[in-house]
Formats: sequence, C-alpha cells, structure tokens
Amino acid sequence: MQLKRITEIETLNKLVKNNPVVAILGPRQCGKTTLSRQFSAQWPSETTFFDLENPQDARRLNEPLLALEDVSGLVVIDEIQRVPDLFPVLRVLADRNKKASYLILGSASRDLIRQSSETLAGRISYLEIGGFSSQLVGASKAEKLWIRGSFPRSYLASTETASYQWRQDFIATFLERDIPQLGINIPAKSLGRFWRMLAHYHGQVFNASEIGRSLGVSDHTAQRYLDLLSGTFMVRQLRPWYSNTKKRIIKRPKIYFRDSGILHALFALEDKKDVLSHPKLGASWEGFALEEAVKIMRLKEEEVFFWGVHAAAEIDMVFQRKGRLFGIEVKYAQAPNITQSMRSAMAELSLSHLWIIYPGKESYPLDKNVTAISLADLKDIS
Repeated sequence: MQLKRITEIETLNKLVKNNPVVAILGPRQCGKTTLSRQFSAQWPSETTFFDLENPQDARRLNEPLLALEDVSGLVVIDEIQRVPDLFPVLRVLADRNKKASYLILGSASRDLIRQSSETLAGRISYLEIGGFSSQLVGASKAEKLWIRGSFPRSYLASTETASYQWRQDFIATFLERDIPQLGINIPAKSLGRFWRMLAHYHGQVFNASEIGRSLGVSDHTAQRYLDLLSGTFMVRQLRPWYSNTKKRIIKRPKIYFRDSGILHALFALEDKKDVLSHPKLGASWEGFALEEAVKIMRLKEEEVFFWGVHAAAEIDMVFQRKGRLFGIEVKYAQAPNITQSMRSAMAELSLSHLWIIYPGKESYPLDKNVTAISLADLKDIS
C-alpha cells in the first residue's frame, strides 16, 4: 500500500522550476524514495535513478562527471550522504547541463552534509519530510499513527507486534550501520545508551551536565550526541524564543523525539495498552501533536521555538507568520482549560493567537484569541 503525498509533490514542482538542484531530506525509511518515484511519474521527460546503496549504481558514478554530463531530464540520486564528493560535481553540472534537473535524497541534515550548502549555494533548494501525517492517513487513524509512529513500514505493518519489531530493528540498524556510514566514529553501545536515556527527557529542557554525569561523559560529548540525533532527524531541539523581558528566560533547548513510535520502542512499549499505562503518556502525545503541527503547517526547523521563564510561564511552541507571533500549547485532556501560565505568556509575548491542541474531535474558542483545536483542524491554521 502506498499513500500519495500530493502536498509534497506540489511543493517539489515549484522548487524544481526555480532551482537546478532540489534535495529531499529526512530520516531513513520515511518515504523519500517513494516520494521521488511518485514525483517522477508525473515528470514530462525521462527520469534516471541512481541509488548509492546499490553497488552497481555506485560503480556507475565512479566517474560522476562522465556519467552525468550527457544525461537529460530528471536525475534522481538517492542516499547522497554516502558520496559527499558528488556535490562539487553537481555544482558544475547545474551550471553546464541546462537539460537536466537534479533531485537528490539524503538521510542527514544540511549541517551533516555541509558540502551541499557550501558548494551548491544559490543552486539548491531543500524539502524536509518526515513520515506519514494524520492529514495523509486521515484523522480517524491518528491514534494508530501516534502509537506506531509515522514511519511507513511501522504504520502499515500487519500487526502491532510486527510494527514494534520493525522499530526495534530500525534502532539497531541506525546505530550499527547508518551512523558509521556518515563517517561518524561513535560506539553503537554508547550512542544507544544516550538515546535511551534521552527518551526520559522527551518534552523537557535538555540538561547536558545531568545526562553527561549519568553516562560518565562530558557535557560536550552529551551535546555532540544530541546534535547527531538531531542531524539525523531522530530528535527535534526546540530552541528558546528570546523576548524583551526582565524575567529569567529558559535558554536551553527542549527535546522532542520526532517519531512517537521510536520513542515508544525505546521505552519497550509494544502496543496501545502499554503506552496508555506509561508515566510518559502525556509527554508522548504532546510530542506527537507538536510534530503533527510542524508537518501539517509546513513549518521549517528554524521557524519553531518554545518560550519559557523560570517563574513557570511557558508556551510549548511559538512561531512567526507575516511578522506576528503565534503560540501552540498541547494538552492531553478532553476539556482543555486556559491556565494562568498561558495567560502570562500571551501577555508577555503579545501573541496574536494561541491554539491548544487536544485529543478531541471538535474545535472551539476558549477565549478571545484562544482556540481549542483538534488534530484534524490543524490544516486550517493560517
């Protein structure tokens, strides 16, 4: 079963028209290859695919300039992070070969494959994708998406057990194969211990000193591990929003696992019953809802923040649109209320509107410029 990502295809059509090179970035197994094939199916001319995990394709690109300089149409290169030396070649081709458009797929962020931004400046545009969203699978399937996570194979697995096993295998493969392939020399056991410990910080402010002491590593090493998991799209660091205030603003990032299914697997939670009885239940749903908001509202990583002061006023996520500041709170409750913390934050930040995402099906106003909103209606936020 395949779900067609119409929104992403429309975005790619716009990006390809204006840039000789377009990169689709996202975690492994999130559907980048499927999306590229769905996009190429409506491409008006020939498409040439190269999968750099395929030894035969990798050999074809041993002499990349020779292999690509006469190719026209759409050229798709999958797993580009495996051969970073291709980026200077793509710069030459983007300038020289006007008959081709290049679509490159990578499982690491721009920061981890810096060559793309350095050598292709002015020639490349980026589209970051995650797994499935509730908008794609349907609001009625949101709970299944939360429990299993958004990776297509986990979500579409025939049983809960099969889904859970896929996620456990993904974690092992990520640690033992994917990280070394990025040229990063970190023992799998060390990063695995950090990853599992980090799960307990989901929805909380990251404390490098605290987690470093627990693991017997330095603050710098703990931060390096966190940045690596962020750069491979496993974790989202919500940076603090700095406002003009005399109050003591929280200056460390908040940590959210991008995929709720991976979070559940790290906690050894196999099914809905396990999740609903776990102490991190509320935090799990909070992270899931925030990630849904980011996906559905098409917010970029550099556009989302959180805000908090040490006096306890806090907003889960803030973002700007057309020069105005908006806020999102998440409450795992059937009847969310406006708290004093929310009112303080709204006044302090002069928020134009605050949406409170909750698990219910109806959206309704709670106060002037405050709305309780369901996941299904996130698409209506503009």
